[in-house]
Amino acid sequence: MKNNSFLFSAKGICTAAFISLSTIVYAQKTADISTISEKTLNTILEKNRAYYTQGKVADYIPELGKMDAKAIAFSVVDKNGKVFNTGDVHKKFTMQSISKIISLMVAVNEKGETNIFDKMGYFGSDKPFNHFSNLETTGKPLNPMMNAGAILTTSLISGDGEKPFLKILDMVRYITKNPSIDYNKSVYESEKSTGHRNRGMFYIMKNSGLISDNEDQLDNYFKQCSIELTAEDLAKIGYFFANECVRFDGDSTYKNADMAKLVESQMLTAGMYEFSGEYSRTVGLPSKSGVGGGITVSVPGKIGIGVFSPALDQHGNSLAGYHMILDLAKQYGLSIF
Repeated sequence: MKNNSFLFSAKGICTAAFISLSTIVYAQKTADISTISEKTLNTILEKNRAYYTQGKVADYIPELGKMDAKAIAFSVVDKNGKVFNTGDVHKKFTMQSISKIISLMVAVNEKGETNIFDKMGYFGSDKPFNHFSNLETTGKPLNPMMNAGAILTTSLISGDGEKPFLKILDMVRYITKNPSIDYNKSVYESEKSTGHRNRGMFYIMKNSGLISDNEDQLDNYFKQCSIELTAEDLAKIGYFFANECVRFDGDSTYKNADMAKLVESQMLTAGMYEFSGEYSRTVGLPSKSGVGGGITVSVPGKIGIGVFSPALDQHGNSLAGYHMILDLAKQYGLSIF
């Protein structure tokens, strides 16, 4: 009996030790986020650089088709606001749909969440970013991340002419602490001259009474999509929403935990379009992509990530960018799930 008791106690001690060791190993895995360095990022970038050969630069907007498919950049802003960069970090590209999270913040700050979401849904989608979805049936966009919802969101920002756009631009400049950011006029003109599908969405919503003004409001949307920045700027935007709308340098002018939750939840639900469900399973982080080749990522309460590679997959998301984010998330256990 004594021998059995001894064996039972020894087995219990070993089990407890194993659980404790497993907990420590797991804790170390998540704590290792503090060891992120430019060397780390560069290793991941080089591993995934060649993915551009499997993608395609967006050319339905002629100016975007001129982007260098081989360009690639990777940036992280850590919990303390320190920036790590690798690759073509000075290469500028347009925000495109990433601007939608900024316009959503501006609109909700002005009008309140209820007034914005009375006119659109919180839904995800299995359709591409430029799909009309249920506009012709309910008249309301599915969410503010698809083009229809984003066009409506921008139209709800107060001000005549280009004032709503300037509010979005000023917010991007504030979040990134980069007053030199501006929009690319050539891309804007290219978007405006070819944006007939977006124009169709605009007029369906005007017909249903959601939009009351003229095409100046649509022009503001084209301009916000044409805002030009870098992967580092995207990492700072990711950091901002990951940390309750506090800027990477600690500026808390817009601190708002509820706003951050709203934006991050939309990023997670619909930020990667019809790929969002699979992306949530593999990466598990609030992210927003743009057909300019950028993706911004928020790791709630922790870091911001920005990637750039203009060759896109079939969903309109940066192919190399996705794989860089996936590798970083796996290496540091960043998924929120």
